[in-house]
Amino acid sequence: MSRPRVLLADDHRMVAEGLKALLPNEFELVGVVEDGRAMIAAAEKLRPDVIVADIAMPNLNGFEALARLRKSHPNIKVVFLTMHQNAAYARRALEAGASAFVVKHAAPEELVLAIHAALSGNTFITPSLTKQVVEQAENGASVKNESARSLTTRQREILQLLAAGRSAKEIASDLAISARTVEFHKYQMMELNGLRSSAELIHFAIKLGIATI
Repeated sequence: MSRPRVLLADDHRMVAEGLKALLPNEFELVGVVEDGRAMIAAAEKLRPDVIVADIAMPNLNGFEALARLRKSHPNIKVVFLTMHQNAAYARRALEAGASAFVVKHAAPEELVLAIHAALSGNTFITPSLTKQVVEQAENGASVKNESARSLTTRQREILQLLAAGRSAKEIASDLAISARTVEFHKYQMMELNGLRSSAELIHFAIKLGIATI
């Protein structure tokens, strides 16, 4: 009987190495990547059953990578493994289509349980956050908002790279567009959302979950 195929997406090599040692007992590790774009490309090539991904990754963070993955490969399950012990992040992950949310300091058994839950079509949240997530749901709280939905895909992409400290010239090179186009999108986002500086734009990105701290 074949084992479930798992892809790891995490730019922290020590974490990735630890997971590589943990997972092969029950799962087939098909690959390890270090950023969101590579995660999408590897999913296309390797067709894993489950992706275990960090949220804070270069190029595309976990949320943005998941959003793109849902469009092309909706059947691939995603388990977020993150340092963010935050109910709002967990809620956003589930709303985005993730199957599980596990914090990195949790026991290894939690991750294994989360992967099995994802494979069974169920949801898993680190137990220490479950109560807060349920309370948010009952109160109608949501980390989504109109500002996030008003951004185009290109603007979200540029905003994440700006939040990661990339210059307009670097972003232009990464995305194969002109630096002027990058600046246009930057100032359009600032104007539409009443932001007065680049620092406010970065805080805006963090608030929306497009960038992480």
